[in-house]
Amino acid sequence: DIATLETAMEQYRLDNFNYPTTSQGLQALTSAPDNLSSADRYRPGGYIKALPNDPWGNEYVFENPGTIGAFDIYSYGADGRQGGEGINADIGNWK
Repeated sequence: DIATLETAMEQYRLDNFNYPTTSQGLQALTSAPDNLSSADRYRPGGYIKALPNDPWGNEYVFENPGTIGAFDIYSYGADGRQGGEGINADIGNWK
């Protein structure tokens, strides 16, 4: 899921010249944000049909700018909390 979201985010950037803000979030991949500077450049139908949840049923987190990369997309793991080890470890587009 993270790789798919990351690819969709890159397609969004190519069309709109930047990534969505943290407040616009991953929802910007399914529908155009209200304050998009060039709405005519937004792909009809969006960049992904629906946002997936992580394997534990939680929403993925999006940050722009990212702490680790240009943007970060991640899950808090099985426990739904930041940090952790094993199945509770955070999983993101940096791994």
